[in-house]
Amino acid sequence: MSQPSNDPVPVNITGDRHSVFVDTSLGPIEIRRIQDIDHEVTGYWARTSRPCPKSCIQPMIPASGVVPIGELELLDMLCDPQVTVLDSRTPDWFGGGSIPGAVNLPFTEIAERLDELGCRRDGDGWDCSSARSVALFCNGVWCGQSPTAIHHMIDAGFPADRIHYYRGGMQAWHLLSLTTT
Repeated sequence: MSQPSNDPVPVNITGDRHSVFVDTSLGPIEIRRIQDIDHEVTGYWARTSRPCPKSCIQPMIPASGVVPIGELELLDMLCDPQVTVLDSRTPDWFGGGSIPGAVNLPFTEIAERLDELGCRRDGDGWDCSSARSVALFCNGVWCGQSPTAIHHMIDAGFPADRIHYYRGGMQAWHLLSLTTT
């Protein structure tokens, strides 16, 4: 649920949106931007160049039918109980910090855990006719974990039009100084 804060803040999410409250397994968490207007991203998330292959720039649309989204759409999805936001990174990355309200479903396991997203086993495959809408993210525009997960999901029968891809991932989230767990 989105609730504006009554505190005067210099750094909003949008002109009239100060913060968003997201229900998580730990209780509600307020997502807002860091209020220090001199704040700079440092460390791992400030790195701009990573060797390719492995860390190659990913396409905006990793598969036909997948919907690309930005931060504002992701915030809305975090507040929507009908959508599951998936951190598709491995558990060690997830444990180091994630977007509040995201569920960790690693790209290495997603094709075998589609039941957690509303699919049901159908013989040797999956029936995903009742699948939930999902939004996936990983480390950033150079991270291939979400695109890999998306391809595995679609190959297993998950409808591409129920998949949203936040390509900016954790790097963009940190760049915008948004709350992390």
